[in-house]
Amino acid sequence: MPHYARTETLRLLRNRRYIIFVVAFPVLLYLINANMYGRQTDPGGVTYSVVIMVSMAAYGALSAAMMSTAVPWATERQSGWLRQLQITPLPGRAVVATKLAVALLLVLPALVLVGVVAVVQQGVALPVGTWVALLLALWLGALPFAALGLAIGSVLSADAAQPASLICVFGLAVGGGLWFPPEVLGESLRPFMELLPTFYYAALGRSLVAGHGLPLADVLVVLGWAAALGAAAAVLYRRATVRA
Repeated sequence: MPHYARTETLRLLRNRRYIIFVVAFPVLLYLINANMYGRQTDPGGVTYSVVIMVSMAAYGALSAAMMSTAVPWATERQSGWLRQLQITPLPGRAVVATKLAVALLLVLPALVLVGVVAVVQQGVALPVGTWVALLLALWLGALPFAALGLAIGSVLSADAAQPASLICVFGLAVGGGLWFPPEVLGESLRPFMELLPTFYYAALGRSLVAGHGLPLADVLVVLGWAAALGAAAAVLYRRATVRA
């Protein structure tokens, strides 16, 4: 299993889509928005340079979790690789767990790089404890999106999984308030935003940088989405391997 996980990680790191959409694009968006609005403050008194940092880090994590699962999973299913894995000593749950673990590992560069750019370019300064809590919350909170990527890759072809995952990433990012702060979009859109897991995912980070700790309600919602999407991914994986 460690060898399989290492192979998966190295293979995905060679993917140019990962470098562009997961690492470079969130940093570029942060630089654009932070330089335009960074000196302003949100209703809670937190500067937008910090708020946008949380949003773009969350967006990068969302992209990493889905781009590293949906298309590779669909490609492996089509090529017969999943069928080959079935005849190895690796149980199905270990294969799924490895995919999720690799996805979470690939989330880290996006989180760290956005934070580094925020510190260097915007002078963002947070207590060490807040940095650690923020990194852990956004890292582990990306699990539902990795599971969603596996679910997409289990039911769609590789050609269809790529646009489907991109649509999901952009839809979850915009609809969940990652590209635009919730207060900017207005109260009329808030009920729709609250239907999406990204709204609560970003709320974890925003609450931490505001000094309020982790809100239990948001934590429970993210955990609920992780359980639901994880169960869906497991069911769809079993169906995919049976069809294979």
